[in-house]
Amino acid sequence: MARAHLYLAAACAVVLALAAPSLAGDPDMLQDICVADRASPIKINGFPCKANATADDFFFDGLKNPGNTSNAAGSVVTAANVERLPGVNTLGVSMARIDYAPGGQNPPHTHPRATEIIFVLEGTLEVGFITTANKLFTKTVTKGEVFVFPRGLVHFQQNRGHGPAAVIAAFNSQLQGTQAIAPTLFGASPPVPTDVLAKAFRIGNGQVEAIKSKFAPM
Repeated sequence: MARAHLYLAAACAVVLALAAPSLAGDPDMLQDICVADRASPIKINGFPCKANATADDFFFDGLKNPGNTSNAAGSVVTAANVERLPGVNTLGVSMARIDYAPGGQNPPHTHPRATEIIFVLEGTLEVGFITTANKLFTKTVTKGEVFVFPRGLVHFQQNRGHGPAAVIAAFNSQLQGTQAIAPTLFGASPPVPTDVLAKAFRIGNGQVEAIKSKFAPM
């Protein structure tokens, strides 16, 4: 009986060890640094390591100033991920600044590769996420407060204040991926068939075409 328990414990340990990497946002690093060489023709899961790294590879000043929110959504995301900060390659972290005009919105979207946590710099935001059971978790957050969006779940932020708002977002991935719901469905290239969307949303084909006209192909 004791030996059976030992085998069971060993089996559980193996399962947990094999599962651990899949629970992380990104694979574990295997060296101190691996600055992304985005010019390399080699294609791997991530980016190859740059031969000669410098301090500038680990520096980015793009989050210190507000972004331009003059667009249909009234918001803008300024990313500090591996595409702009190559030093985070293999480190499993990245950040972003999100600015919102009065009434601006970061529309419903998902991050397939990361959990997101935001810190409010200024303003008042209604934020929320929806679980796979279609339960909405929502909260109004203000300056100095924090909210977290679990990995892969649809979430949003809406400026409910009378002035601009801004947050700093952090992710447990060097490149979290972002899939905005409306542009994904109505602005795909090639387009999702109109009748598919009409049936899914229980609306007419003409209404689908009207919505598609508002989203340029991605």
